Amino acid sequence: MTTLVRGGRLIDPLQGIDAVRDVLIENGFVAAIGEHLDANDARVVEAGGAIVAPGFIDMHVHLREPGQTHKETIASGTAAAVAGGFTAVACMPNTEPALDSAAIVSEVMRRADAAGLARVYPVGALTRARAGTELAPYHLLADAGCVAFSDDGSTPRDARLLRNAARYAADLPCVFISHCEDPDLKGDAVMNEGEASMRLGLDGAPGLAEDVIVARDLLIAADTGKAWHIAHVTTATSLDLIRWARARGVRVTCEVTPHHLAFLDDRFDDYRADAKVNPPLRGSHDREALRAAVLDGTVDVLATDHAPHGADEKAQLLSAAPVGFTGLEIALGAYALALPELTLGRFVELLAVNPARILGVPGGTLAVGMPGDVSVFADRPWTVDARLFRSKGKNTPFDGLVLPRRALATIVDGAVVFEHGRVLPREEVTA
Repeated sequence: MTTLVRGGRLIDPLQGIDAVRDVLIENGFVAAIGEHLDANDARVVEAGGAIVAPGFIDMHVHLREPGQTHKETIASGTAAAVAGGFTAVACMPNTEPALDSAAIVSEVMRRADAAGLARVYPVGALTRARAGTELAPYHLLADAGCVAFSDDGSTPRDARLLRNAARYAADLPCVFISHCEDPDLKGDAVMNEGEASMRLGLDGAPGLAEDVIVARDLLIAADTGKAWHIAHVTTATSLDLIRWARARGVRVTCEVTPHHLAFLDDRFDDYRADAKVNPPLRGSHDREALRAAVLDGTVDVLATDHAPHGADEKAQLLSAAPVGFTGLEIALGAYALALPELTLGRFVELLAVNPARILGVPGGTLAVGMPGDVSVFADRPWTVDARLFRSKGKNTPFDGLVLPRRALATIVDGAVVFEHGRVLPREEVTA
């Protein structure tokens, strides 16, 4: 299979390229970069007026399978991914059962291969069943394909167990990913603690619930030397703690989400659960700190925390509705909306270069010999209509908004899997 991406503005920070170039992909790998390359019998993707980048990787996605296929499947989730411009996703372990055995991880990878769309990198459970009491078999999980470990959605209470986990996994390159919310400080909160929660009479979670866990986990990272990643950072204090740890040599990276960059905690005035998420949407001080941290280099990754649910589930009372919403198909536009001053080079670093480096997976550059994973996008306004999502989850606080950027084509392993608004069936891709 030969594919030629023709006439786009190639942005590849690792190669120092920002210029109009063609990219030729043969047998799944980049074969040449240049001007006016000969198409021969190649499948041509016309990228004139668009940006061509190394394939985007979303390192925080919930595919829900196994066990919650009414919310999402690996097939529907990876269709949403490629429609959003992502060539790969890292899937979190809070499935039913959790990704805590090599057999379950192998089945996830088999189903991802059968779907034939985005690459899927499993994140193994940190503890068995994500219960926080017994360590998962990290070495077996890594051999099965896990690229990181996390109890995402839950926070282990036992600091001794977490320290032992980091020591046990010290010889593995797989990063630990922390979901930082102290369950005791959070209590039964449905939103952020602040002026909005007081006005509405709703239980709020203080930023302190995040900060104390960030501090604890960074100290354990410092003590053990384990590489650590802080998921969905939402507070200014957490960012300061990350800067403090880095200044002392701790190997810590972090991510922020589109919704925490775009919205504030005032979206509950109608008591609807559309914007209910963990950690919660914060106030303006924290949101501005997040935006500044993306621009100043403190934040390493933009990640969606794509967390689809059924419409009936999100329509419940605010106290009963599940947390999270769909994010893959709005992400590129949401980031551009929240951070219009972000340069394209930095954008590619946050979505391609850094996720590949942190997870230790191929990608992050389109250098000759690298995998032929390409994201093509453009600054073209479009209106979000969640009813048209490829994801099973149709809930997003971005529904109805006009976003300034969108994916035009997605290429995985040299195959065009999304173009002209269509996710291409496997048989059409390989024809």
